[in-house]
Parts: sequence; structure tokens; C-alpha cells
Amino acid sequence: MGNPADLVIDFVNTYDVESDADSIPTPAALAAWLGGRGLIRPGEVADETDLATAAGLREGLRAALRHDRDRPGGENDHEPGAGLPRAFPALPLRVALTADGPVLEPVVTGALGGLAEIAAAVMSTHACGMWPRLKVCAESTCQWAFVDSSKNRSRSWCSMRVCGNRTKTRAYRARRQTEPGSRHL
Repeated sequence: MGNPADLVIDFVNTYDVESDADSIPTPAALAAWLGGRGLIRPGEVADETDLATAAGLREGLRAALRHDRDRPGGENDHEPGAGLPRAFPALPLRVALTADGPVLEPVVTGALGGLAEIAAAVMSTHACGMWPRLKVCAESTCQWAFVDSSKNRSRSWCSMRVCGNRTKTRAYRARRQTEPGSRHL
């Protein structure tokens, strides 16, 4: 499956909040996306229910990553299941013993099985301690998911150059407008 954190980030970013662009807007697109990552076998299809489950999972994960960032003190020490989507019950997993140790694997095949692989990746990301580094951009118009590679896990924006600059410029302008004697342009 590759890096589970990368899978989670890639999945959350299939919807670009800023441009309102969804790269999996149809069941066929969902099947293609899952197939392109080896999460379903060639020829397997998705239906509207699978698409709705995928959208719920994706936005639930985005909310969980946003919630983690918004915790008091910036800490990401919540319970493993807190804030995760209601889509999880539709994605049955079981524990399997492998040469590398126990892993979660889908109970079903097809699109739901592929989505269950993403749910398993969430749990793997949490188990290896990587979950606290997964975040969504603090810029409300962006919400792009990223891995915080900073040493102290303090990164707030997907890009300081773009989103960080937007946020800081907006805050600066707001402060300037409320200062006594400032000129309103």
C-alpha cells in the first residue's frame, strides 16, 4: 500500500476547497482513483452509495485533521477515533496476522474495500505516531491536507508563501483599519 499517511493526505486532497474542484465527482472517477492506487482490482466499479461513502469519509477526515489543529494548546493527543467520520462503520475491517505483525484489512472487496483500505491507513498512521503530523491548512479558503514536517509540529499552512502570507496580510490590514489615526484606503 505504500506510506499510509500519503494515502490519507492524497485522499483528503481529492477535493480542492479553494477551487471547489472534486477529482472524484462520479462513481467511475472513484473507481479510477482507487484503482490507480491499487486499492481495487482492475474492472471493479463503484456506485452512488460508494461515492457518498467516499465523500463522507473524505470530509470526515478533513474535519478530524482540522479538529486536531484546533485543540487547546495545539496538541494532537486525542483518542484515536475522536472526530473521525461516520463512514467508518460502513467500511468493515478485520485484524489479520502477517509476517510483519497484525494489520487491519478490509472484510469486503470493491470500492468499499478500497475505502476500507483508507480507513486502515488512518489507523496505521495513528499507530506509527504519524497522525499528529497530518493537518489541514489553517487558511479557511484552502483546507489542503499536508504532513507537518516541522520539528515542533507547529506548521499551520500548506504553504507559508501562499496561505500563510494571505492570512498574515489579512490580519495586518484588519489591525491597520482599527488603529487610531490610520487612513482607510
